[in-house]
Amino acid sequence: MSKLKIIASEDFMHFSGSYMLGEFKMSVPGKILQEKIKVSEVKTVEEASEESVISIGGAAGWGVAGSVLLGPVGLLAGLILGGKSKDTTFVCEFKDGRKFIATGRTKVFEDIKKKVLAASF
Repeated sequence: MSKLKIIASEDFMHFSGSYMLGEFKMSVPGKILQEKIKVSEVKTVEEASEESVISIGGAAGWGVAGSVLLGPVGLLAGLILGGKSKDTTFVCEFKDGRKFIATGRTKVFEDIKKKVLAASF
């Protein structure tokens, strides 16, 4: 199981989530047990950029999260770290409209992206 750090979401609780074998386990406000969501329910997933955060969350909503994530400090850290990071911050939207921004292992992000692409064919 790989932990996902939920950074921003109106639909899922922050700092709690996981992914394993093609299935997300997400904490939903008001529910005791985590909800299981299959990766086949993902509409889009992409590495977080200011544009992707704004396009999926709206300029008024998650635009602030985008600037926090990708402001000058984030840019500087990205330049310093180069491609050596083992974690990736990504934006994910499910077919039912729920969405989140999370940080997780790069291998996990790549697995999710690969499975979403395969499901689209």
